[in-house]
Amino acid sequence: MFGISWAEFFVIILVAVLVIPARMWPDVARFVARLVNMVRAIIWKITDASENIKQQIDLEKPIDELIQTTTDDVLNEFSSVINKKPEMRVRRKKVVKK
Repeated sequence: MFGISWAEFFVIILVAVLVIPARMWPDVARFVARLVNMVRAIIWKITDASENIKQQIDLEKPIDELIQTTTDDVLNEFSSVINKKPEMRVRRKKVVKK
C-alpha cells in the first residue's frame, strides 16, 4: 500500500499514537476520512476519464481505417492513370509565309 510495507505502516501509526494527544484523535480521524474520500474521488475520475478515452479511441479506429483505405484507393487510381500513357499524336501546324 503506497509503496510501504505493513511493518513501516505499523511504525507510522505507532509514532502517530505516541505524538498526537488523545483529545485530537477525533479531528485526525475526520481529516484522514476526508483525505481518503478525496483520494478515492480522484481515482474514480481518473478511471472514468481513461475509460472514456479508451472508448473514444475504439470508436475512431474504424474511421481511421476508412480514411486509410479511401486514400489508398484514390492514390492507386491516380497512379494507374498516370502510368497509362496514351499515345498522343501531335499535329504541327505548318506556318506558311506569304
